[in-house]
Amino acid sequence: MHRRTLLTAMATAPLATAPLGSLRAQPAWPTQSVRLVVPFAAGGPTDIPARMLAEELSKRLPQRVVVENRTGAGVVVGSDVVAKAPKDGNTLLYNTVAHSVLRGLFPQLPFDPIADFAPVALLGQIPLVLLVNKDVPAQTMPELLALLRANPGKYDYASSGNGGAVHLGTELMLKRAGVRANHVPYRGTGAVMPDLLAGRVAIYMDVAATGLSYAARGDVRALAISAGQRIPQAPQLPTFAECGVADAESYTWHMVLAPAGTPAEVVQAANHAFNEVMKLPPVQQKLADMAMLVRSDTTPASARAYLLSEIAKWEAIIREAGIKVE
Repeated sequence: MHRRTLLTAMATAPLATAPLGSLRAQPAWPTQSVRLVVPFAAGGPTDIPARMLAEELSKRLPQRVVVENRTGAGVVVGSDVVAKAPKDGNTLLYNTVAHSVLRGLFPQLPFDPIADFAPVALLGQIPLVLLVNKDVPAQTMPELLALLRANPGKYDYASSGNGGAVHLGTELMLKRAGVRANHVPYRGTGAVMPDLLAGRVAIYMDVAATGLSYAARGDVRALAISAGQRIPQAPQLPTFAECGVADAESYTWHMVLAPAGTPAEVVQAANHAFNEVMKLPPVQQKLADMAMLVRSDTTPASARAYLLSEIAKWEAIIREAGIKVE
């Protein structure tokens, strides 16, 4: 009787008391080692969180999760690997906002960014911070916008690459504000900063963690943030909306996707696993250090809805701005 009582108590214990090892009780996924394909170079700002999550998942799932970097043609090569992978959830894509601009920038793709993928989970969103050179006569974003209105075409803004998140996010902000500035594309943030500091370009919207570090040293002036609300890492910075520019939110978000046709129960099991790992305090702290707004509450359906809204937004900006990738 004692053994029967003990088993009953274990079976009826609250789920909240179960360790994260309970991920093993989810539907039969993964059935083998999981390839988490990252279409960016190893050691970069997308690869680092992907590897951290793969390590944490490997501790809690019956199979290992291994990051595989597949670069080439932007994110096209790595994404194509996943689009054509077996539909069993054992090959997943770890991509960013880059996934949402593919159709707008590349008319000829070997896959469809919507039809060939099943979103699993939106993991987090990293906003952009609006920076200006210290000699720009604007202390606030409204003052900067007034300066641009009074001097159309006089000021240059930098981006870390033509058609990238920074370029598109800046174009979105400028169009919503109804002002103009000249685009100067660079090859990465490292190439932008010397010219921004020297005043050869006036404006740059950088990913929050990097941009805030330069602003904290006094090298540049931070005016506003592209998030929908103020962020804990810089509570003094207003949002674009607070500065009078509505509908200009932009992020370098991170999302996991499976090949289209992956069984719904497998996609749901993967969603549960990623959401649970995103709740871990050490994971949240490390991602907060990247100024990521961590998400651990998305469903496959809400991730898909978010992806569709981002594709619609960025394709419209690409058309309006006439952005093309050579």
